[in-house]
Amino acid sequence: MADHGKIIGVGVGPGDPELLTIKAYRALKEADVVAYPKKRRGANSYAYKIIEPYADVMKESLGLVFPMTKEIDVLEKEWNRIADELYEHVEEGKDVAFVTEGDPMLYSTFIHLWRTMNKKFPEVEITSIPGISSVTAVASRLMIPLADGDDWTAIIPATEDREKMKEALLQHDGVIFIKVAKVLPMMIELLEELGLAQSAAVATKVTSEDEWVWRNMDELKTAELEYLTLMMVRKEKKEALV
Repeated sequence: MADHGKIIGVGVGPGDPELLTIKAYRALKEADVVAYPKKRRGANSYAYKIIEPYADVMKESLGLVFPMTKEIDVLEKEWNRIADELYEHVEEGKDVAFVTEGDPMLYSTFIHLWRTMNKKFPEVEITSIPGISSVTAVASRLMIPLADGDDWTAIIPATEDREKMKEALLQHDGVIFIKVAKVLPMMIELLEELGLAQSAAVATKVTSEDEWVWRNMDELKTAELEYLTLMMVRKEKKEALV
């Protein structure tokens, strides 16, 4: 019986295929199977779209349909199903590269996979290759520093809890709000209340060919944006003397 293969979480960056690291490219090339997450059967995978230009070097690809629900029982059942499906390949001695947009250890699908595999198949070796996240990519795209000097910068999943969102803005010099699309009107209202509307920018699928960037919050008050949308808020500061 062959030795077990391993699972490698591969961060493929925020959208631009050229932001793939050399290490990530090598993992795609050397893995026996390249697995990627899909929302539903037949739906396009954003992570796969990023690596598609490198499809010719991949031996085998595997699309995995991931659950999009908050029901705990359904989630557990589906995650166990996915773990079982991957284990079939690993048990045959195959190495599986699991790709995810951004970084595998930052609000990623890979985190749930890693925990499920560790619990169910603890003998399987799991490693991670970091990737460029949308959080750092948006700063370069906008040419706005993510953090400087003694700045306090936060990465916050945007929620309907208005007071918590307000507290985050008040307590930090810069904030990246991820998953902001679903609460965008509330967030814009909050920015205007705090006098920060001119200090904010919103980006969807940053660095990809489908990228959209807005610096004028008025244009977004009635917009319906995609899930992969974030907001960057950076308070104005006087230049420090060196």
